[in-house]
Parts: sequence; C-alpha cells; structure tokens
Amino acid sequence: MNIITKDKTIYAMCADNPPALTVTAGSRIIFETLDALSGQITNENDAFDGLDWNRVNPATGPLYVQGAEVGDVLSVTIEKIEIADRGVVLCGKDMGALGHLFDKSHTKILPIADGRVIFSDEIDFPVNKMVGVIGVAPEKSLGAISCGVPCAHGGNLDCKKITEGATLLLPVNVPGALLALGDLHAAMADGEIGVSGLEVEGRVTVTVDVLKNANLPTPMLRNATHIMTLASHEDLDIAVDMSVENMAKYLMAEKGMSLADATMLISLTGNVRICQVVDPKKTARVEMTL
Repeated sequence: MNIITKDKTIYAMCADNPPALTVTAGSRIIFETLDALSGQITNENDAFDGLDWNRVNPATGPLYVQGAEVGDVLSVTIEKIEIADRGVVLCGKDMGALGHLFDKSHTKILPIADGRVIFSDEIDFPVNKMVGVIGVAPEKSLGAISCGVPCAHGGNLDCKKITEGATLLLPVNVPGALLALGDLHAAMADGEIGVSGLEVEGRVTVTVDVLKNANLPTPMLRNATHIMTLASHEDLDIAVDMSVENMAKYLMAEKGMSLADATMLISLTGNVRICQVVDPKKTARVEMTL
C-alpha cells in the first residue's frame, strides 16, 4: 500500500511543492494526517493565544498522479477514514459566527468511543467522519494558497459530505495535480459556526483516477445518492450563486438540458446547503438526487 506519512506536511497548496509520493492513476493511497492545529493543543489548559497560526490547517502530501495533465479532472474516492480516540473543539473571541459575543477562547477535548462523541455526561452523539481540507495545486500564476482557504482548486472546503464513499472531482491545474488532504473532523455540522469541527488526527485511504476530456464544473462531489456542486467566495450569496450556476452547467452539458429546464429542475429538486461560514471564503453546495 502507498502511504504518505504525516511528517510530509504542507500549509499551502502550490505548483512548486515537491511531490511526497508519485503514483499511477487507479492507485490506492493512505494519507496520515495531523489535526487542524498540528497537535499544538494537548489539554484544555493549553493557551489558545499562544498558537502558531502558521501551523494551522496542515495537509499531507502532495501526491503526484502520473498522467494527470492540465485540463483533466482528478477523481478522488474516499474509501476509508480512521480517526483518533479524542478530538479538540474550539470557540472564542473573534472566531466564527458568534465570536463577537466572547471575551476569551474556550477549548474542549472530547473522547470518542464506540462510534460516538462524548460531549458531556448528559450529551453524546454519533461520529460524522469527514475531510475538511482536500485539494490540488492551483494554477501556477496564482502562487501559493493557504490550506486554510477554499477556492476553485479545493482546499479548506469543510464540506461534511466529503466522507467515506464519496468521490470528489477536482481540476488538474498543473502536471500531476499535486493532491493533498488533512483537517479531519470526527464531527462537524453544516456551517461549522464556532470555527472548528471536532479536530482529530487520522488516516484517509483514497483511490485516485484521471478523467480525460471531462466537461465538469469542479469542485464536484458524488456519493451513492447525490451529485453536488461546491463553490467558495468571500460573500456567501455569491458562493451560493456560483454553486447553482455550476449545477446548471452540469445539467446542460451532461444531460443535454436547456438553461430553462436546468433552472426549473434545480428549483424543484435541488437543495442549496451551506458547508461553512467561517473560513476566509465561505463555501456553499447544491445537492441533487442522482
């Protein structure tokens, strides 16, 4: 099995990042990942104000996929997500949707057992494993983009549907694509309103493939029941509009629909969802049943 260990870490996605591993299309790879804070918080008394922000949102990689050329689409199927037995969740001053109501930061370290997160003596809930950061190198002209930022190349999408059994489609902007991923969550709701999910270390097994001549609006996500278009922008309204337009483009290109029919079908059966509202760019998605 091909493995990229968690010491092969990047904090920005860039065309100039040297590959940590090279594979052929169709390969299966394990990515070992740090948590979103690079392990800087080990107990609830660790000083949040002392975090090295240059070490936040690490991604493991990048992976060079032979045969992936500019203009292709990289297909990444999430086969398995393995997580640690505890995770960190944060909120506080100037963080997330309610940051203006806090005067200091707050940290919880929560145990994970038997597929459930133990929030308190009274509250526990099912684990919802997902990948927060996953992307390829952006176009070379764009330089380096922090792993904490979502954009057209992927990145910090924080979409809870990027989980086991899902396939993410990403644009190939540079030869080899240079895929990297990290920021696993044991649980995260749509919005991630407090600025973090339950941040955990772990391992992700993926299968990568290259789609040639694929006229698909990326990033795009598929699972057993739905097709989803994702888009990110500083303005959430614009992110929603972009994700809707991408779904219309998909229906027109793949299903031969007119713009009018695609618009009506999305309005009748397409659900607009919010992935996250706390990153430098907010991310929305449109979900449609296959």
